[in-house]
Amino acid sequence: MKEMDCVRITVEKPQYAQDGVHQGMYGWICLDDGSNGYWLVNIPQCGENPDIATLSVHENDMEVVPIMYAAVNERIKAEWGD
Repeated sequence: MKEMDCVRITVEKPQYAQDGVHQGMYGWICLDDGSNGYWLVNIPQCGENPDIATLSVHENDMEVVPIMYAAVNERIKAEWGD
């Protein structure tokens, strides 16, 4: 993985959910270096809406994708009532 890669969260974990991040959400890698398998990931919303979170995500808990869909993040956020 590298900085600016688009990623999708592939697991549901309490440590991510406490920040409002759930399985299926999209984000992007903020820094070009991971630490102990964790990468800083920003989970945005559409337009001027504030980001859902910027958090450390383990590389095994996400996959690189060609396109990020912030609208999906908003839908998942609404489903969870976050």
